[in-house]
Parts: sequence; C-alpha cells; structure tokens
Amino acid sequence: MIDWELAISTGVRWVRPGPQVSLSEARAVVSELHELAATVAEPVRQVTGMSSAEEIGRVAVVDRPGWIRANVDGFRVVLDPLVDHLREQGRVPPSGSVVTALGSRVTGMQAGLILAYLAGRVLGQYELFLPPDPEVPEDAAPAGRLTLVAPNILMVERELDVDPHDFRRWVCLHEETHRTQFTSVSWLRGYVQQQMTDFLLASDLDPATILGRLRSAADAVAGAVRGNGHGDSLIEAIQTPRQREVLERLTCVMTLVEGHGDYVMDAVGPQVVPTVAQIRARFNARRSGAGRVEQTIRRILGIDLKMKQYAQGSRFVQTVVREGGMEVFNRVWTSPETLPTAAELIDPQLWLERVGGADGAGPALAAGNG
Repeated sequence: MIDWELAISTGVRWVRPGPQVSLSEARAVVSELHELAATVAEPVRQVTGMSSAEEIGRVAVVDRPGWIRANVDGFRVVLDPLVDHLREQGRVPPSGSVVTALGSRVTGMQAGLILAYLAGRVLGQYELFLPPDPEVPEDAAPAGRLTLVAPNILMVERELDVDPHDFRRWVCLHEETHRTQFTSVSWLRGYVQQQMTDFLLASDLDPATILGRLRSAADAVAGAVRGNGHGDSLIEAIQTPRQREVLERLTCVMTLVEGHGDYVMDAVGPQVVPTVAQIRARFNARRSGAGRVEQTIRRILGIDLKMKQYAQGSRFVQTVVREGGMEVFNRVWTSPETLPTAAELIDPQLWLERVGGADGAGPALAAGNG
C-alpha cells in the first residue's frame, strides 16, 4: 500500500539541510551524544525507581536523512504484515494491480513529505520496532534503539542560546526514560503494538467510506488553515468509530509515557543538569511561539495533540508523585488495567482512588516483571 523506497527518496530529497558545522564539530557532537546516552541511565533510575532490563542499550546518532530511513524501517516492521493480512482477507487490491501501484506511489510521496517535515524537528526518539538483526537469536526479546538527531539538537540549542552540554544531556534523559519504560515493563511494548494493529485493522476500505474519510480530511485541512481551532488532525478526521475507541487507549498510554519522560527531564534537578530550569522555560516558549504556517502544519499533522500529551501526561505524573510518591505512581506499570484512562489523565485523583488507594495501599509494583 505504500512505496517505501519512494517515501525514503522523497523525504531525503525534500528535507531541509541542518545547521552548518565543521567536520570536527560534527564529530564532537556525535561523540558527546553517544557518551551522554550511556551515562544518563543512572539518573533516570534514581528518579523513577525503575531499572532497565538492558544493561547496555543500542544508541544511534543520525542526521536527518538517517532519521527518515530509520522511521521507514520501523513503519515497515509494523505495517507490512498487516497489509499482507488485509490482502488475504480481500480488503486490499492485488499487489500487481494498477490501483495498487498508483496508490502506493501516491502514499509513498505523501509519507516522504511528512517525514521530510518531521525530520527537521525531532530531537530524538526510542525506536520500538526495528528490522530483525541477523546477529541476534530469533528467540531473543525484541530490542529497541535510542536514536538522537544530531543536527536538530544542535539547531535547537543554538536557537535557545542554552548551555549545549546541559541541553544534550536533558534530551538524552527523555529518551533514556522511554528506553527504561519499554525494557523494564515487559508487557508495554506488546500492548502498544497490539493497539496499533487493532487501529489499522479497524479501518474501512470500501470506496464509499474512503470518499467520506477524504471529505473529512479536506475539512480538517481547511479548518487548520483557517486557524479556527475546530479542525481535526488528519488522523482524527479519517478514523472510523472503532478506530476512535482504539486510538483513545493508544493516546492514553502514549500520553503517560511522554509525560513521564518530560517529568524525568526536569526532576533530575540541577545536580545533573545545572541549567535545567532555564532550558525548560526557553524550550516551552519555543514550543508555543510558532508562526501561523508552522501552527497550521502542526494542527494538520496532529503535532499539537502530541504537545498536549506532553503537558497533560507531565501534570498527571507530577500530581500522583506529589500525592502518593513514586512508589505509588509506579503501580501504573503493573498491567494494562492500571494505565490511566482519559478521564483519569485529566483528574489524577480518580486514578489514585482506583489504583493507588485512599490509604496508599494498592496493587504491588510489577514494573520489573511485567
């Protein structure tokens, strides 16, 4: 359904170049990011009380084209088996048909353009879904990778005029927190993947429904361009009622993990990142200071929704830790049933009453065992 090679070539062709640096400076940045990624595990453990199951995590420091290629690899791992499944059900045209060939090229170009835009903004991520490593036994647990986009980190630290070493450590803390989450909570990776699978399998692919979804998408784009605050993102506009249910669960868990990452970035304190308060203040100002065109693109692609997840998730973590302590908060990792609902993310007291217990009693922490 998607021409992945075209997506890569389109993305690489259209991605903007990163900041100009000398070869020696580029090497120094890459070297420091590798070093920092290896040293932030202990501060994350001290703040969260969680220990990663991986003694040494995989780290990649990439440029913008490298980020595009890495994400396409992840998409293929998740989507290709689903496309095969849908094709077996007769819900996708045969791979050799003209409709499939044309559609895959169109979606490949669209995916490439979106990746080109995002590749200039993402600072880092923990990649959950990677192609199989031929050097790793087939029965080994799936491994992820902490990926840092060096030119974007360099660009933002310059724009904010902050201490570059502190900023780089601050970014690494966020991504290391994600690595800790997904390697210490044994069920979390599979849960997220299952929600993604359920979301895609719940789509309606008949022509009449597709036309209706496209009209909704057009309305979403128009609303975003008008800036009236009522336009949905593309993913919100084209989803089915069943997909909305699945997306709510997926949004809840991603709001939690993103907010938890943001919380840890700031909770480590000045002993780890001396200028953490300054970095957070200037970073938040940058997030909210985008121009009209930037705001429109963010709204269309759902990036505004992601920013709200950071804020809402961080408030949830802050409130629960303040009221019950980190040990009570870590009960959130016990099972999918202890994840916060959408209502509980808005009102953490509801989660504390359901999971934490009014007297602090509740389910035993099982983050390390799943």
